[in-house]
Amino acid sequence: MREEAYPSIADMVRDVYALPEKDIRTYSPLTLAYIGDSIYDLIIRTMLVERGNSQVNRLHRRASAFVRAAAQREIMQAIEPMLTEEEHGYYKRGRNAKSFTTAKNASIVEYRVATGFEALIGFLYLTGRTERMFELVKAGTDYLLQEEKG
Repeated sequence: MREEAYPSIADMVRDVYALPEKDIRTYSPLTLAYIGDSIYDLIIRTMLVERGNSQVNRLHRRASAFVRAAAQREIMQAIEPMLTEEEHGYYKRGRNAKSFTTAKNASIVEYRVATGFEALIGFLYLTGRTERMFELVKAGTDYLLQEEKG
Protein backbone atom coordinates (compact mmCIF):
# COMPACT_ATOMS: atom_id res chain seq x y z
CA MET A 1 0.00 0.00 0.00
CA ARG A 2 1.24 3.50 -0.79
CA GLU A 3 2.43 5.81 1.98
CA GLU A 4 1.09 9.05 0.47
CA ALA A 5 -2.32 10.39 1.36
CA TYR A 6 -5.05 9.63 -1.13
CA PRO A 7 -6.85 12.78 -2.32
CA SER A 8 -10.59 12.58 -2.24
CA ILE A 9 -12.25 12.40 -5.65
CA ALA A 10 -15.08 14.47 -4.19
CA ASP A 11 -12.60 17.20 -3.20
CA MET A 12 -11.10 17.13 -6.69
CA VAL A 13 -14.57 17.43 -8.28
CA ARG A 14 -15.37 20.38 -5.99
CA ASP A 15 -12.08 22.06 -6.96
CA VAL A 16 -12.34 21.46 -10.72
CA TYR A 17 -15.97 22.62 -10.90
CA ALA A 18 -15.58 25.36 -8.24
CA LEU A 19 -18.38 23.84 -6.16
CA PRO A 20 -18.98 25.08 -2.64
CA GLU A 21 -18.72 22.62 0.24
CA LYS A 22 -22.09 21.65 1.67
CA ASP A 23 -23.09 20.54 5.13
CA ILE A 24 -23.39 16.76 4.81
CA ARG A 25 -26.16 16.75 7.42
CA THR A 26 -28.44 18.51 4.91
CA TYR A 27 -28.22 15.64 2.41
CA SER A 28 -31.07 13.18 2.30
CA PRO A 29 -30.13 9.57 3.03
CA LEU A 30 -31.26 8.60 -0.47
CA THR A 31 -28.89 11.19 -1.96
CA LEU A 32 -26.06 9.69 0.08
CA ALA A 33 -27.09 6.21 -1.11
CA TYR A 34 -27.18 7.44 -4.71
CA ILE A 35 -23.53 8.49 -4.65
CA GLY A 36 -22.53 5.62 -2.34
CA ASP A 37 -23.90 3.07 -4.81
CA SER A 38 -21.68 4.47 -7.56
CA ILE A 39 -18.57 4.68 -5.39
CA TYR A 40 -19.00 1.12 -4.08
CA ASP A 41 -19.54 -0.12 -7.64
CA LEU A 42 -16.38 1.72 -8.77
CA ILE A 43 -14.36 0.17 -5.94
CA ILE A 44 -15.56 -3.33 -6.81
CA ARG A 45 -15.01 -2.89 -10.57
CA THR A 46 -11.53 -1.46 -9.99
CA MET A 47 -10.62 -4.34 -7.67
CA LEU A 48 -11.79 -6.92 -10.22
CA VAL A 49 -10.09 -5.29 -13.21
CA GLU A 50 -6.83 -4.86 -11.30
CA ARG A 51 -6.84 -8.57 -10.47
CA GLY A 52 -6.29 -9.29 -14.15
CA ASN A 53 -7.66 -8.96 -17.63
CA SER A 54 -10.87 -10.89 -18.19
CA GLN A 55 -13.87 -11.00 -20.46
CA VAL A 56 -16.26 -8.17 -19.72
CA ASN A 57 -19.23 -10.49 -19.18
CA ARG A 58 -17.20 -12.42 -16.56
CA LEU A 59 -16.25 -9.14 -14.87
CA HIS A 60 -19.90 -8.09 -14.85
CA ARG A 61 -21.07 -11.37 -13.32
CA ARG A 62 -18.35 -11.19 -10.66
CA ALA A 63 -19.15 -7.54 -9.86
CA SER A 64 -22.86 -8.35 -9.62
CA ALA A 65 -22.09 -10.90 -6.91
CA PHE A 66 -20.63 -8.08 -4.78
CA VAL A 67 -23.07 -5.27 -5.52
CA ARG A 68 -26.40 -7.06 -5.31
CA ALA A 69 -28.58 -6.17 -2.33
CA ALA A 70 -28.22 -9.60 -0.69
CA ALA A 71 -24.42 -9.28 -0.73
CA GLN A 72 -24.57 -5.77 0.70
CA ARG A 73 -26.79 -7.10 3.48
CA GLU A 74 -24.14 -9.71 4.30
CA ILE A 75 -21.47 -7.02 4.26
CA MET A 76 -23.48 -4.95 6.74
CA GLN A 77 -23.84 -7.94 9.06
CA ALA A 78 -20.05 -8.31 9.00
CA ILE A 79 -19.12 -4.64 9.45
CA GLU A 80 -21.91 -3.30 11.67
CA PRO A 81 -19.97 -4.07 14.88
CA MET A 82 -17.08 -1.98 13.49
CA LEU A 83 -19.17 1.16 12.97
CA THR A 84 -18.83 4.28 15.06
CA GLU A 85 -21.97 5.83 16.49
CA GLU A 86 -21.95 8.48 13.75
CA GLU A 87 -21.48 5.91 10.98
CA HIS A 88 -24.24 3.75 12.42
CA GLY A 89 -26.52 6.78 12.41
CA TYR A 90 -25.97 7.35 8.68
CA TYR A 91 -26.49 3.65 7.98
CA LYS A 92 -29.79 3.68 9.91
CA ARG A 93 -30.95 6.87 8.17
CA GLY A 94 -30.38 5.18 4.80
CA ARG A 95 -31.94 1.90 5.88
CA ASN A 96 -35.06 3.64 7.19
CA ALA A 97 -35.49 6.04 4.26
CA LYS A 98 -38.71 5.72 2.34
CA SER A 99 -37.77 4.91 -1.24
CA PHE A 100 -40.23 4.87 -4.10
CA THR A 101 -38.25 2.25 -5.99
CA THR A 102 -37.69 -1.41 -5.22
CA ALA A 103 -35.04 -3.90 -6.18
CA LYS A 104 -35.81 -6.41 -8.89
CA ASN A 105 -34.10 -9.37 -7.26
CA ALA A 106 -34.11 -8.58 -3.54
CA SER A 107 -36.46 -8.65 -0.59
CA ILE A 108 -37.59 -5.39 0.97
CA VAL A 109 -35.32 -6.04 3.97
CA GLU A 110 -32.29 -6.69 1.75
CA TYR A 111 -33.04 -3.59 -0.30
CA ARG A 112 -33.34 -1.37 2.78
CA VAL A 113 -30.16 -2.70 4.38
CA ALA A 114 -28.34 -2.22 1.05
CA THR A 115 -29.64 1.36 0.87
CA GLY A 116 -28.30 1.93 4.38
CA PHE A 117 -24.91 0.50 3.37
CA GLU A 118 -24.80 2.73 0.30
CA ALA A 119 -25.76 5.79 2.39
CA LEU A 120 -22.88 4.98 4.75
CA ILE A 121 -20.47 4.71 1.81
CA GLY A 122 -21.81 7.99 0.38
CA PHE A 123 -21.34 9.72 3.74
CA LEU A 124 -17.75 8.50 4.08
CA TYR A 125 -16.97 9.43 0.47
CA LEU A 126 -18.40 12.94 0.62
CA THR A 127 -16.70 13.69 3.94
CA GLY A 128 -13.31 12.60 2.59
CA ARG A 129 -13.00 9.61 4.92
CA THR A 130 -11.55 7.49 2.14
CA GLU A 131 -9.33 5.30 4.30
CA ARG A 132 -12.21 4.44 6.61
CA MET A 133 -14.47 3.75 3.63
CA PHE A 134 -11.90 1.32 2.23
CA GLU A 135 -11.36 -0.29 5.64
CA LEU A 136 -15.08 -1.12 5.87
CA VAL A 137 -15.46 -2.19 2.24
CA LYS A 138 -12.38 -4.42 2.49
CA ALA A 139 -13.67 -6.06 5.68
CA GLY A 140 -17.03 -6.65 3.98
CA THR A 141 -15.63 -8.04 0.74
CA ASP A 142 -13.21 -10.24 2.67
CA TYR A 143 -16.21 -11.62 4.55
CA LEU A 144 -18.06 -12.33 1.29
CA LEU A 145 -15.03 -14.06 -0.21
CA GLN A 146 -14.60 -16.14 2.93
CA GLU A 147 -18.27 -17.16 2.85
CA GLU A 148 -17.90 -18.07 -0.82
CA LYS A 149 -15.02 -20.47 -0.03
CA GLY A 150 -16.54 -21.90 3.13
